[in-house]
Formats: sequence, structure tokens, C-alpha cells
Amino acid sequence: MRKKIIVIGGGFGGLSAAIRLAAKGHDVTVFDKRDKLGGRAYQYEMDGFKFDGGPTVITAPYIFDEIFEAAGKSRHNYFELKPLDPFYRIFNSDGDHFDYMRNEEDILKQIDRWNPADKKGYRKFTENTIDIFSLFHPYTDKPFLKFKKMLNIMPGVIRLGAYKGTYRHVRKYIKHEFLRKVFSFHPLLIGGNPFDTPSIYLLIMQFEKEWGVHYAVGGVGSIVEGFSRLMNDLGVDIRLNSEVDRIMVDQQKVTGVQLRDGSTYDADIVISNGDVAFTYRNLIPETARKKYSNRSIDRKSYSSSLFVIYFGTKKRYLDSKLSHHNIIFGKEYKKLMREIFKGTKLPDNLSLYLHMPTISDESIAPEGSELFYVLSLVPNLKADINWEEIAEEYKDKVLGYLEEHYLPDLKENIVTEHYIDPPHFQNTLNSHYGAAFSFTPSLLQSAFFRPHNRSEEFDNLYFVGAGTHPGAGVPAVLSSGKIAAELIDPTPQNGDS
Repeated sequence: MRKKIIVIGGGFGGLSAAIRLAAKGHDVTVFDKRDKLGGRAYQYEMDGFKFDGGPTVITAPYIFDEIFEAAGKSRHNYFELKPLDPFYRIFNSDGDHFDYMRNEEDILKQIDRWNPADKKGYRKFTENTIDIFSLFHPYTDKPFLKFKKMLNIMPGVIRLGAYKGTYRHVRKYIKHEFLRKVFSFHPLLIGGNPFDTPSIYLLIMQFEKEWGVHYAVGGVGSIVEGFSRLMNDLGVDIRLNSEVDRIMVDQQKVTGVQLRDGSTYDADIVISNGDVAFTYRNLIPETARKKYSNRSIDRKSYSSSLFVIYFGTKKRYLDSKLSHHNIIFGKEYKKLMREIFKGTKLPDNLSLYLHMPTISDESIAPEGSELFYVLSLVPNLKADINWEEIAEEYKDKVLGYLEEHYLPDLKENIVTEHYIDPPHFQNTLNSHYGAAFSFTPSLLQSAFFRPHNRSEEFDNLYFVGAGTHPGAGVPAVLSSGKIAAELIDPTPQNGDS
């Protein structure tokens, strides 16, 4: 039966759900507050440079392929993915690096440069991560609505040690301190502290090994553009510059949305790709909610925020020691992680992710130019930091560090720049406390314990995106769209009538 479905927000989760449901014949409208789609994957275009606003690491191409196949199309006709190797170049505080490669023999050669004795432990560690992946992968695109499902997997969690903090888990296998950081950093990609995030999230590492790390030619914006073209092909109604101000409720059902301009739109089903905490707290009156009161929302644990600088230079840096994806560990790493995730002030030290996509794709910048994106994890807005006063100073600090250690004469060669900070995540991206990845990926905020894809409050309200199951990260967010779409209109399985 054809349903009228409204999707709030045009991020990857919302687009994934919208395409799948439109392909099944439903009447789908997407409302987005900004001037173009993408959500976290919004692309900034400045002075001939194309800067991806958020995610840059693309894994599991099969998830993209499934979305297009659901619409009877081929992803290859919409955008191109280019495999990268190394996946990451990881630097210690002295500027020495480890190339994180796809092939195990290449990884072992890298380990040999740092501590040959750790090769045996790494092989055992790999066996363990494969087992963790095998246990959890079947659940990454299925709903987690019942506690019984959680009980079913707990014996495996305990047997594999997957409840332990990731760094502690890696320490069991790897002895060299820098290598421990190399093999435990993945929680940072989803807003988690490696010292606290349970090692179930090592399945991210295996996702990369199974399907590789890729770059979207033209930037991640090309993926958003491909999704947009596909939605146009399917007749999805896309409303930009249209901010949803309220989800209309009638007892235990939602009936549609009201926009900031006062106009209202009825719907049989509403899917929120907005931040879950923001959606409940700001779009639905507290009097209509039982489980998710404002107090219960505020007491949850939230991820770090980000300070991201996008900059283009008038010279190339191809003679630098940098790769496409670079992770730069600073000094006092454990202390820094504690200050980012639990502190109340801005840390003095830096650990950075530096993206240099023009090394793989010159088309996203003017000829002879280099494009960069540098990301620094910072505390969310629960911390006592006045970003209006400190942002410019912090930006100069980060750029100064890069100039001193990696990009000589950087500041005099910058021709365009832009930054986003925690207030941007709160005010523009509607993230509660400016948390860039929504709720922290702790054991008690994962799977069944994370807000469900089908609201526990309202029968016909659904959630997609980082704040619901399976969590943050591009593959997880895309999978949340599949989960919601299947809950709304299940695809008949082989043998079903």
C-alpha cells in the first residue's frame, strides 16, 4: 500500500531510506534546512576548491551498490570509487610513520620496521578481529528492537573479549606503544575514545580489510550528487531551504511536520535523519514523550566534537611525506583522549587527521593547487570553552603546527580557508551539545541500548543516522536507512508469498 513518507534531513541515512522507499512506490518527500543535500557530507565550494564537509573515508562499496540495485540501477553510472592503499599514513609525535595497508603481508612488513616481535601477536589479533566481525556483521543492517537479541550475542562478546576497551584489548596482543595506537585508533572514526570504546567496534577494521578504503572521485559530494540524481529519477520530492520546526503528534502517532515558515505537511510516516537527541528535545513537546524526557536525553553520554579547517594552497606539496589520509598522533596521547572526552577545557596538545585528496584527484582544486582538510577532536559543548573567543587562535595553532612539521611555508601559500567548530555542529547541524557523532559508542549505548530505528515513543516515527543503530560512520549510517526502510515496508524473502 502506497504511503506518504516524510524524511527530515538529507544526510546519508535519510537519502538511503528515501531511495529504498521511493523504489518501492511510496510517495517520499525530503526536507532539508540547507541549500543542498548531504548533511555531514555537505560539500563546500570556494574559489575553485571542492571541500568535503564531513566524512572522507569510504568503505564497504557494496552498501552503496545495494541502494542503487534496490532502484534497479547501477552505482557505476552515478559516481566512481577509487581504492586507496595505504588506507592511512599514521605518524607518531616525532614524524615517523606507519603505512596502514590492506594486505596482511604489507602490514607485517610495516610492523617489522617498528617491532618484529609484534608480528606473531598481530596475527592472533587479526584472527580475533575476524571473529568479532563474524559475530556482529550480520546485525549491522538488521534492527535491534528486542533485548533477547542482545542476550543472544553476549556469550560471544564475553568469549572474544569484545566488551573490553579497544586499547586494552589491543594491548593483549601488541607490545610496542606506537603500534598499540595504530591498531586501536578506529573508535576515533565514530566519535569514541579508544581507551573506553568496547572492542566490538574493531569490526570497522575488518570492514576495511574486506572491502578496502576508497575515495569518491570528485569528493564525497559526488556521492551526494549521485543520490540526488537517483532520487530525481525515482520522483522523490526534494525540498531544500526547508527547516522542520515541529513534528506533529496525535497521542502515540506522528501525523506530519510543520516547517519554520508555518506550513504543514501530513504524512503516514516520518523518518528523522536529524540528531536523535535534537529531534526528541526540539521537535516534539516533552509532554508527548515518556521514555525520552529532556532530563534523560541530557544525561546520556555524548561523543566529542570537531574543529575542522578546510584550506587550499597555491602550491603543491607532492614532495611532502604525506599520503591521502594522514593521522598524526601528538604527545601525551592518553591524557589528550581523557581531556577530549571527559575534560572541561580545551586541551593544549593536538592529535590530527589531515586529508590531502588532491594527491589522488586534481579535479577538485584549481590547477597547481593543493586541497586540505585538517580535523582536530575537541570536547563537545558540555565543556567550558568560549569558541567565539578562541576559534581563530585555535585555527592558527593547528595551521602553525602543520607548517612547522609537515607543510613548509603553509600560511603564506593559503589562498582560501574556512573552518567549522562545535557551535556549527549544534546550530547548523542540530547536534545536541555539538557532539559530532551523537551518542558515544559505549556498550550501554550500542545495539539494543541505542535509540531504536523505530521510535519507542511513536508507532510511525523512525530514526536513521549516527544516533540510532548501528551507529556512526558512513557504512552504519547507510545501513540505518536500510533498516528503517525494511521496518516500514519489508522486502519479501525467497519463499515468501
